Amino acid sequence: MMVLSNLSLSPVLTQLNSQILNPFGLVLNTKEEFRDLHLLSVAELRNLVWEHRFIILRGFSQLELEELSNYCQSWGELLTWDFGTVLDVIVQENPQNYTFTNGNMPFHWDGAFAKVVPSLIFFQCVVAPTPGSGGETTFCDTTKVWEKATPQQRQIWQQTKITYKTQKLAHYGGQISTNLVSQHPVTGVPILRFAEPLNEESVNLNPLFLEIPGLSLPERDQLIEDLQKRLYNPENFFAHQWQTGDILIADNHVLLHGRNPFFSHSSRHLQRVHIL
Repeated sequence: MMVLSNLSLSPVLTQLNSQILNPFGLVLNTKEEFRDLHLLSVAELRNLVWEHRFIILRGFSQLELEELSNYCQSWGELLTWDFGTVLDVIVQENPQNYTFTNGNMPFHWDGAFAKVVPSLIFFQCVVAPTPGSGGETTFCDTTKVWEKATPQQRQIWQQTKITYKTQKLAHYGGQISTNLVSQHPVTGVPILRFAEPLNEESVNLNPLFLEIPGLSLPERDQLIEDLQKRLYNPENFFAHQWQTGDILIADNHVLLHGRNPFFSHSSRHLQRVHIL
């Protein structure tokens, strides 16, 4: 562990034990006297998210439902869905979407079918899966993928536009067309907007269909396969194993995220809020 020592940071933040993760991410472990999240500067935490792609706050007091929504409002305007601002991500008995199963979740970015794409995803882990049972949330730093691509590959990507179609069920679905390459609205770095089709490990609910104009089906499949290899390259990929009480705040622009499958008998309860 190390201690953040940047003189521009507030005294409380410099007292936290921190760990830089590989290949990206930052863990901030609190002390007993600093368990109240409100003691931390939101502006400083946001800057750490932009720098490290996501931050994990560990050891802080858990927020009740209303308190969670109120706290997230201190970060900015929240995206409100038909269920409200806080989504309970748990296994449902009769799910309409694979979000609510224990299966694999392919890489995607949140808010693809919403009117506005949220900048940040705020997760609170109410109950973590049993250690070793799966259920990790997976992340890919798409800027790293871009940086490692050849000039020829970048040119192909910049010319690629993908149409996504899926049946609208619950709060998710519809049809959108988006450029594969975009720019981070805050930091200005190149990012990739890509959502994977379901694979053989996924629960086949609400499947996503991809169309790429100008490419034959074999060319489309080759482009997708190449992208997937890059997304899961360990140099660009991180899988977070949850601990109960973890708070994770992720950059929804530069990162894609998904989920590893987990055993059906293992509990997993996350709460998710979208911050614009």
